[in-house]
Amino acid sequence: MIRVLLADDQALLRAGFRMLLEASEDVCVVGEAANGGAAVALARELRPDVVLMDLRMPDVDGLTATKRISADPALGGIKVVVLTTFDDDEHVFGALRAGASGFLVKDVEPEELLQAVRVVARGDALLSPSVTRSLIAAFTAKAADPGPPRAESGAPPGLAALTDREREVVALVAEGLSNAEIAARVVVSPLTAKTHVSRAMTKLAARDRAQLVVLAYTHGLASPSA
Repeated sequence: MIRVLLADDQALLRAGFRMLLEASEDVCVVGEAANGGAAVALARELRPDVVLMDLRMPDVDGLTATKRISADPALGGIKVVVLTTFDDDEHVFGALRAGASGFLVKDVEPEELLQAVRVVARGDALLSPSVTRSLIAAFTAKAADPGPPRAESGAPPGLAALTDREREVVALVAEGLSNAEIAARVVVSPLTAKTHVSRAMTKLAARDRAQLVVLAYTHGLASPSA
């Protein structure tokens, strides 16, 4: 059974998500929070598998809550999926950097929501192609008018150790492609594509595909014009 914590300041939305999720035999909602502070406290108390986290909440917002959950070693097994109205790409990107394993738009189809919870619960990252395209567009705009260089954290130690094929695969992950789609693009088996992704994640110390996307754009492994 996948245990889910809902974090959203709108009670009606929480009720809708609860009803939808609990209609499935393999998902149960273990708690609800109306702000990020309560979400962190309940995450520590209830230890859900997945937190569906709204970004915009009073007192403590979803971005801050995501950072707190991701930074707590005791909560390492909890996956955060950010809920967004899709109107602020920088916040979505920030949420990924804060440790979210994926993101959804609030008008997501019921089956997509259930599938997202299952995907993240098993340890994969949810990378919606539509959101990925939006992030690419945001980076394209910045590339056209980059302004002064932005300070970034140091490059991962394993960056130089990536093979040419691993760099290629990381760039395709950043486009939002699945392992099967990557396999078709570079003409290898899905298992080989998965191996390349896994090795790249290990070398870059990326906890999941979502963080791999962040690293790809932050350190030039993916082109904003892709």
